[in-house]
Amino acid sequence: MPFFHAGPAPRAFGPRPGALRDGLALQPGMKVGLFGGSFNPAHDGHAHVAETALRRLDLDRVVWLVSPRNPLKDARDSAPLAERMASARAAADLAAHGPAMVVSDFEGRTGTQWTVDTLRALTARHPGVRFVWLMGSDNLAGFHRWRGWTDIMRLMPVAVIARPGSELDSRTAPAAARFAAARVPASRARRLPLLEAPAWSLLNAPLNHRSSTALRAAARAAGPRDRRNG
Repeated sequence: MPFFHAGPAPRAFGPRPGALRDGLALQPGMKVGLFGGSFNPAHDGHAHVAETALRRLDLDRVVWLVSPRNPLKDARDSAPLAERMASARAAADLAAHGPAMVVSDFEGRTGTQWTVDTLRALTARHPGVRFVWLMGSDNLAGFHRWRGWTDIMRLMPVAVIARPGSELDSRTAPAAARFAAARVPASRARRLPLLEAPAWSLLNAPLNHRSSTALRAAARAAGPRDRRNG
């Protein structure tokens, strides 16, 4: 049984405005987690990260930013954007219902390719929103290879959610060492969205072992058998 639950209803901020150019309806004062990735496909491990962040950081929204393509990965191994958006919506439903989870193609709408440019565009379009960048601990281990990673750390707080097999590596990751003085204890993580960057925290939670890589491998392995059975 998954441990995910619907969680508390998002706080009311008055009537939500009409859809904006970027497809989001965020208002000043909101605490919003930004969860980016290829989601190729999305799965309950992603829902684990989003749900943990929503609860532990007391967020009003988690926006799943589905990338048109990951510049660090082989595009030939990527499903079409519409398919990945659909899988992200299905996974988001595992974490919470209603407006707390928002699946967005913001990068496709704005043409940004690198995460740092996406986050700059979002902060410029939504002044007064308290953004937090969300990632699994498997990403923190290689975060220092991302373009503009130090700019990301200085742009908004970062929450790292433990993922299987990578928690120990993430504690000694170059990014963790570079910003060691900015680390916020997990016991104070609820205040993370209100802090000025750089500020980051590592959150432990019941681990979920699902991964997109494993799911794609299983799908490839099942393909020939499916054809033989057809």
